[in-house]
Amino acid sequence: MVYKQKALEVSAGLLSSKEVRSNYYVNLTLNSYARRGNYWIWSAEFQRRTTDYKQWKLPLENYLGEVGYSVQLLSDAKKFITLNAGLTGVAGYEVVNRGDSLLSDGALLLNKGGFIFGTGGRLSLETYLSDTVVLLLQGRIRVLWGTDLEQLRPSSGIGLRVNF
Repeated sequence: MVYKQKALEVSAGLLSSKEVRSNYYVNLTLNSYARRGNYWIWSAEFQRRTTDYKQWKLPLENYLGEVGYSVQLLSDAKKFITLNAGLTGVAGYEVVNRGDSLLSDGALLLNKGGFIFGTGGRLSLETYLSDTVVLLLQGRIRVLWGTDLEQLRPSSGIGLRVNF
């Protein structure tokens, strides 16, 4: 956690407890450490969820960019284990049913893809596995506008960060 040190983080997680293999996210983040264990967040994320329609599962995909700041809340004396909270701004694009408006049974899908934006919060428990590798457990929540679907989107995940 050296001032102005950079880190690359890869994380993945679940958007829902149902249908785990089709409700997930993958995130790539660049962090820049500030003072006192705080850091800046710049990330790109892909989310894939499904929603039920009759006997089919309709895919919902989000491509998101995120910028924010994370503050260290608690840590041990050597900062081996830390608890951080972050606040972010989110923007991206949402694709519903791969852009197809016509469903298999002839029904017309009124929800269309489009640009989405909002804010997010995260709580992460971080521990060092070595001098440069950090293991993360994250709980996140996002509030998104510009969508016809759920505005409140919680998620949980695990990740690895490499400091360089």
